[in-house]
Amino acid sequence: MRSIPVEQAQGMVLCHDITRIVPGEGKGPAFRKGHIIQSEDIPALLRLGKEHIYVWDLAEGLIHEDDAAGRIAKAIAGDGITLTQPCEGRINLLADRNGLLKIDVDTLRRLNSIEEVTIATMHCNVTVATGQMLAGTRVVPLVVGKEKIEAVESVCAETGPIVRVAPFRPLKIGVVTTGGEVYHGRIKDKFGPVLRRKFDNLGCQVIRQVIVPDDREMTVRAIQQLLAEGAEMIAVTGGMSVDPDDLSPSSIRAAGGQVVTYGSPTFPGAMFMLAYIGDTPVVGLPGCVMYHKASIFDLTVPRLVAGEKLTRADIVELGHGGLCAMCPECRYPLCGFGKS
Repeated sequence: MRSIPVEQAQGMVLCHDITRIVPGEGKGPAFRKGHIIQSEDIPALLRLGKEHIYVWDLAEGLIHEDDAAGRIAKAIAGDGITLTQPCEGRINLLADRNGLLKIDVDTLRRLNSIEEVTIATMHCNVTVATGQMLAGTRVVPLVVGKEKIEAVESVCAETGPIVRVAPFRPLKIGVVTTGGEVYHGRIKDKFGPVLRRKFDNLGCQVIRQVIVPDDREMTVRAIQQLLAEGAEMIAVTGGMSVDPDDLSPSSIRAAGGQVVTYGSPTFPGAMFMLAYIGDTPVVGLPGCVMYHKASIFDLTVPRLVAGEKLTRADIVELGHGGLCAMCPECRYPLCGFGKS
């Protein structure tokens, strides 16, 4: 840091705020710390009474905070990401499409272990919308040694980008709703409209809903019929508990489902089933999906729509963070549900 005449300051990095006072209106920063002084700034600085100012001397091997943030952001940003312009040394990563946010958490830890580098992100595996802020990065000082930025770039060259938005596939969804009370018209089906709305939000289309009684053979036939009609995911609702007449789990197995899990360490959503018939995911959805804004549906189905093939280990991992706090006003996903 050194003091130089204003006339010699072009291209230098300002190392303190410079305040402008307007009588009768107030005061505020005319130039902020970290600003790179341009030729057109010099007359303005002189008018503010600044004949000498303190600047950082960008010696060989040092990088300005804006440039450092830009290089970090470019290194960590993957598909589906756009970058903001630097503001006070920080650059944000925004979603440029709807989809599922994916974060390489292990590499994020490695990068944040590099001294003076800071990267903050949202949680992984949440649904995000175009324009949403997903991450931000900056360095701590106004200028940083280039070796630290090169370390970030080296790690990302090894691992690939660590922040990306996986696009949702526009899947055709078949819904099988079980239950004699709905089949015989004793009560109105409320599950179908909820699922249509949830799948619409993921860019998918429910091509047909088949309502069957608590009958294994009819349930199997409905699943197979929807597959023959081109369904790319099957959602089975009702009959997911352990009551003797709840036949959905056995029906999914009988239809050829290779079960990944029956049961999930999530509340709500413990009676969830995931199976595959060939490559087609089949989800057995408990009643909580109909009543709760956030449930096991929101922790698993968006990942399936984004093309992930979930394993038993993925379901087990949901236990840490899998307890919904049942807040009086649900603000999911702005909460800890489903986030480890």
